[in-house]
Amino acid sequence: MEILLWLVPAGVVTLIAMLWAGWAGRERPVEASREDAVRHLERGLQSSRPVRYAAPTPARDRSTGLAVRPSRRTDTAVGGARSETLSQDGSTRPTG
Repeated sequence: MEILLWLVPAGVVTLIAMLWAGWAGRERPVEASREDAVRHLERGLQSSRPVRYAAPTPARDRSTGLAVRPSRRTDTAVGGARSETLSQDGSTRPTG
């Protein structure tokens, strides 16, 4: 039974959260009429405040549906050896 005592703090926090959620989500008495709410909404929508965002919208690239990484030209391969290409006649030649 002692081993389950560590569950008590979690249970208390859960119970408090359940009580708070029930209280916060309760139905409140209606104080304003529907017409007042519509007028308030209309005033808010007609305000001429500029919309500002934290970062500028990036320019979108045209998607081709394929994930293509940008090509990088390197003169050496991973191990430090020079890379070679196969020419049309079947012989290899160094690139770069």
